[in-house]
Amino acid sequence: MKLLIIDSNALLHRAFHALPPLTTKKGEPTGAVYGFLLTFFKALNDIKPDFVVATFDTPAPTFRHKQFKEYKAKRPKVPEELTVQIPKIKEVLRAFNIPIFEKEGFEADDLIATIVKKISEEKRYPGLETYILTGDFDTLQLVDKNTKVYTLGRGVKETVIYDREKVRERFKIKPSQIPDFKALAGDPSDNIPGVPGIGRKTATQLIEKFGSLENLYKEIEKEKDLKPKIKESLLQNKEQAFFSRILAKTREDVPIDFEIKECQFDRFDEEKVKSVLKRFEFYTLIKRLPEMQRKKEKISPGRDLRLL
Repeated sequence: MKLLIIDSNALLHRAFHALPPLTTKKGEPTGAVYGFLLTFFKALNDIKPDFVVATFDTPAPTFRHKQFKEYKAKRPKVPEELTVQIPKIKEVLRAFNIPIFEKEGFEADDLIATIVKKISEEKRYPGLETYILTGDFDTLQLVDKNTKVYTLGRGVKETVIYDREKVRERFKIKPSQIPDFKALAGDPSDNIPGVPGIGRKTATQLIEKFGSLENLYKEIEKEKDLKPKIKESLLQNKEQAFFSRILAKTREDVPIDFEIKECQFDRFDEEKVKSVLKRFEFYTLIKRLPEMQRKKEKISPGRDLRLL
C-alpha cells in the first residue's frame, strides 16, 4: 500500500513561479492551483496511492522564527496573487475528501515528518510506502527505505523521485545527514547561518568523513588535515552550528490527531469535484476525472482499507 503526503505550500509556490499567470474570466488568479493539480494528477497516475493527506503552513510565526528572528527573513514577501489561491486549492482538496493538516507554530515539513514517524510506528501497515509530493528539497532528510520524495524537475510536468540512492547520488551524503550538512554550510533560502567560511563542498567533505556534527566536534582537536582557518571557524562557531541544525531539522512531535485510515483515497464524488473545477474553469482537468475514477477502482475493487 502507498501513502501520498502533499507539501501543499511548497508545491503551490513552485507552480506559481513555473507557469505563466492564469486567471478566470472574472480575473481571479488560478495559475498556481492549476499547476498544483497538474502535478497532483500526475502523482496519482504514477504512484496510485491508497491514502492521501495534505499539509499546509500557517501565516503564524513558527518556533523557528521565535528562536531566530532572522529565519527566512531574506525571502521576498509572498505575492498576493499566490496567497489568494491557498483557499482555492484547499477547496479542491476537500472536494476530493483529502484530509488537510496545519498547525500554528510549525511548518508543513514538521507535519510531514510527524506523519512519517507515526506511520513508521504503526504496526497495522507493515511495508507501507510513503511518497512526499513537494516543490522543494526540504523534506529530503526524511527519505528512508519506506519514504521517498516525489518532486518537480523543470516546470510542473517533469518529476523526479528521490530514494536513498538518488539522494546520495546527487548530494553525496545520506538523507539523514542533510541537517548536519546545513548546520555547516547553512541554507541561504531559509537564512540558516551555518558556519562562516564553510561552503557546500567543504561541508559535504566533513560530513562524509565524520558522519555527524557530534563526531566532527569530538575529533576536531586532534584532526590534522583541516585547514587552520576552517578549524578556527568551526571551533569559534560551534554553538551556531548546532543551533543551525535545530533550524534545519524537521520536528517529529507536532501535536496532531492523525489516523491513516481517515486518509483513504477511494472513489470520490466526481460531480462535487467537477463543480469546483468548473468554477475555476479547469475544463481540461475535468475531462481526466473519469479516468482517475477507473484507475482507483482497479487498484482496490471492493476493498475498504479502513477495516485493515
